[in-house]
Amino acid sequence: MTTSHVILGDGIAGSSAAETIREADPDAEVTVITEEGEPLYNRILIKEFAKGKLPEDPIAIHEEEWYDERDIALELNTHVTDVDTDAKVIEAHDGSTYEYDNLLVATGGTPIELPVENSDADGIHHFWTFEDARRIRQHASEAETGVIVGAGLLGIDLAAICGAQGVDADYLMRGNRWWRYALTLDGAEIVHEALRDLGVDLVFESGLDHFEVDEDGHVSGAIDSNGEFHEAEFAAVAVGLDYNTEFLQGTPVELDDGVVVDEHMQTNVEGVYAAGDLTRYHDVILDEGAQNGSWGSAKEQGAVAGANMVADEPVETFRYVPTYSITHFDFPFLSFGHPTIGDDAAERKYDDEEWRRLTFKDGKLIGGVLIGDLSQQSAFKRIIREERPVADQKEALLAPEVDLEALAPSPLER
Repeated sequence: MTTSHVILGDGIAGSSAAETIREADPDAEVTVITEEGEPLYNRILIKEFAKGKLPEDPIAIHEEEWYDERDIALELNTHVTDVDTDAKVIEAHDGSTYEYDNLLVATGGTPIELPVENSDADGIHHFWTFEDARRIRQHASEAETGVIVGAGLLGIDLAAICGAQGVDADYLMRGNRWWRYALTLDGAEIVHEALRDLGVDLVFESGLDHFEVDEDGHVSGAIDSNGEFHEAEFAAVAVGLDYNTEFLQGTPVELDDGVVVDEHMQTNVEGVYAAGDLTRYHDVILDEGAQNGSWGSAKEQGAVAGANMVADEPVETFRYVPTYSITHFDFPFLSFGHPTIGDDAAERKYDDEEWRRLTFKDGKLIGGVLIGDLSQQSAFKRIIREERPVADQKEALLAPEVDLEALAPSPLER
C-alpha cells in the first residue's frame, strides 16, 4: 500500500524532508504545499541580493523540474486553511483537499508587525521572503533616509542593506547595545563600530513610538520612545515572528509559541511532525525545550523528520549544535549553540576586532559568540555535543587555541 506524505512549507526544512522521504521510499506519494510562488531558494543569500551585491540567478536552489524529476508534487501559491488530524485531511483556500498518512508542518513564521500607529504604511518593510528582498532592494536603492527597528539578527541585516544601498539610516535599539541577550558591551562595540563604518547611525535606549506618514500615506519618519523624530523614506522592522500555525488551532496538536515536538520531530499527535523555525523541540543536549531558526538546524530537522516519517518507529534523533554567521563586515561573526541562555558565562577581548564569549548551564558549555577568529568553533561545538563539564576551566576555553585533550572528558565516553 502506498504511503502518502504531505509537507506544508517548501523552505529548507520541508525540502530536506521531501528529499529524505523520496530517497528512503521511491514509491511513496510526496506532496509539498507552499504559500510562496516559487520553489526553494537560499534564505541566507537573499540579504546579499537585497544589498545589491547579487543578481537573482544564484538565489534559487530548486527549479520546478527538481520536483518533477523526483516525482514530488509541488503546490505553489496554496494557503492551507484547515487540518483535520482525525480524518487526516488538509483543506486549502481554494477548497482543494489533500489526504495524508503522515504530515510535516514546516510553515515557518510571519514577521511581527509592531502595534504602533501607521505600522502598515507604504514604505515600511519586513524581511523574510524573496519577495520581501525584492521590494527592499528596489525601495532602498531609491531612498535617501531610513529607520531600522529591531536589535537582533534580522535587524542587523536590514541595517547592512541600508549601508550598502547608501541609505542614511538610524538604527533604533531599545537597550544599550545590539543583540543584548547574547553580547556584552565589549563584544557589541566591535559590531557598533562596524555599523558606523557602513554609515548607519545607532540610537540606543530608544524604541519606536509610532511612524509618521505623508499625505499619500507613505512613511516619512519615525518618532522614537524618547519623542525624537527620525526622517525616513524607507523603514524596516524586525522584531520577531508569529509562527504560521493558525490551521492547527482546534486540533489536538500541542502548540506553545510554535509547534511542540520531541527529539524525533514528532508532535503529540501520531503521524504529525514539525520542523524548522516554528518547532519548540526537545533538545537532548540541553535536556529541555529549545527553539532555533538557523538554516542548518532547519535542514537537519527536516532530514530527521523525513527519516522518521517513512519508518515504522523513530530511527533518527535531532542532536545538533546550530550556528549562525554574519558576513556584513571585514571580520567574521559566528554564534553557536544557545548563546542567549545559561547560568554562567566567560568572555575575553583579544584586540579591536576579536572577541569571544561562552555561555554555560549546569557546568556544561551550551553556546557562545565568536568575533574575528572562528578557528575554535569546531572545538566548542564538539565540547557541547560531548556534554563535557568544563565551566570550571574557563581560562583554558578562552585561550587562543583550545586543547581538547586537557579538558574534562565527556561523560558520554565513560
